[in-house]
Amino acid sequence: MATRSPWTCILWDVDGTIVDASDGILRRLTIALEHFGKPKPTRAELAHWIGPPMYESFQANVGMSPEEAAEAVAFYRTLGKADGYTTGAKLFPGVGELIHEAHACGIPQATASSKPENQVVALMDHFDLAPCFTATVGSTPDERTLATKADIVAEALRRLASAGVDTSRPVLIGDRHHDVEGGAAHDVPVIFVGWGFSWPHESEGAQASVETVDRLRDLLLLTDADA
Repeated sequence: MATRSPWTCILWDVDGTIVDASDGILRRLTIALEHFGKPKPTRAELAHWIGPPMYESFQANVGMSPEEAAEAVAFYRTLGKADGYTTGAKLFPGVGELIHEAHACGIPQATASSKPENQVVALMDHFDLAPCFTATVGSTPDERTLATKADIVAEALRRLASAGVDTSRPVLIGDRHHDVEGGAAHDVPVIFVGWGFSWPHESEGAQASVETVDRLRDLLLLTDADA
């Protein structure tokens, strides 16, 4: 039975949507915050950190100045490089299979992540997902030049279009309010997933909210029987 999609391309957030990197993030955050004399985070507080750019989070969550936040990001990134960007990371169950299924159906896909692009590339390679993506897009290493979700969504659409992809009906899959806001800036509807690190209210403004990969598949892939 033929499978198609109501979307011409799919954009994916990474942290909290495709990949659970919380163990490594918590460990590195603990080291970084203690280094700068700030209280270490609890696992429950990871929802404040995973998703937004770290440059913003160091300011919003522990009151750093922009200059201090830039220094903290640089320190945090040295820890990540020493760890290896894939250490402790795992795929959320079923998501990798859905990405492969969409690729097999010929649906162009791209990442649109606030995570530094070199780390996104490393993760997609590690989980054998790289061949599924026409464009792998993340932030610049300083998380300042290209960092907002709106800018990253724009860049993902630009790279897809440059590759000859029809971007007239894109959809963004994400797990934070930053995804909803970034999609809205470009009239890109968002499907909000509930297995990441969000608070309940963050799905407001999304076109749909799902709690399972099976439900997400229903919204991304249609068979002739669904017509």
